[in-house]
Amino acid sequence: MRCLLLVFGLLACLGPAGALVAAPVAAPSATADLVFPGETIDTWHGHVRHRFLFEGKPAWVVEPETPLPGNPWSWCMMFPDAFTERCAAPQLVTAGFHHAFLDVGNTFGGPDAVARLAAFHAELVRRGLAAKPALIGISRGGLYAHRFAADHPDDVAVIYGDAAVCDFKSWPGGKGKGKGSPKDWAACLEAYHFPDEAAALAYRGNPIDTLPTLAKAGIALVHVVGDVDDVVPPAENGLLIEERYRQLGGTIEFIHKPDCGHHPHGLEDPTPIVDFIVEHASPAH
Repeated sequence: MRCLLLVFGLLACLGPAGALVAAPVAAPSATADLVFPGETIDTWHGHVRHRFLFEGKPAWVVEPETPLPGNPWSWCMMFPDAFTERCAAPQLVTAGFHHAFLDVGNTFGGPDAVARLAAFHAELVRRGLAAKPALIGISRGGLYAHRFAADHPDDVAVIYGDAAVCDFKSWPGGKGKGKGSPKDWAACLEAYHFPDEAAALAYRGNPIDTLPTLAKAGIALVHVVGDVDDVVPPAENGLLIEERYRQLGGTIEFIHKPDCGHHPHGLEDPTPIVDFIVEHASPAH
């Protein structure tokens, strides 16, 4: 068969009888476009990292050596360099996930932060990453992860919460058994544009409140808690997530650390977290 020319995007060839037939053309590469304006390149846990500004805020994307089909990715919402080896992200990159971070500051998952996170998500998806990442919510990062998922349930595959704040009344509010943080509580009220504390206490958009939306969207949850955490008490946060999500029929794996407090985050061997995320964050899932 002799190939002649391109006709309307198909390779035109002469068949055995001289008839013009279309030859198959290779599918375009599924690699992501990770060349960002003004970026700098460094390494993160041995992998290439693209650092850049997104809407004026520091951001980065780590590139795996061999991306998995569909370009799945994990997204740390807060504290991307805290207990990192214990919190699954480097292992996910080794497994073929991209890994991203956008610094939206100490904003407790408030509406302005979620809007900026949504724009960042849209940009990375436009550049070829999967539509539904796995969100990593460490400590107060749990507010960011669950709040983003509640507002954008079709844009999330998995939430991994680690000693995650799931009700800001518990922390930083300190309205239950936890220590709270008066300075952070004041900053939280400001980030959510609450006129006063009464409005914050009446708010019904905390992670413990928005689980029906996540369950309906089929978002899988994996939470790790230290059972003696006195900063983010499990009974007011992770344990409520587990109880309510199971009642809703949602997919959840819960990992207890019996003698652990708020620190250290993660697991000595994060393989169970990695395996859960790989299973549930595949674009084909």
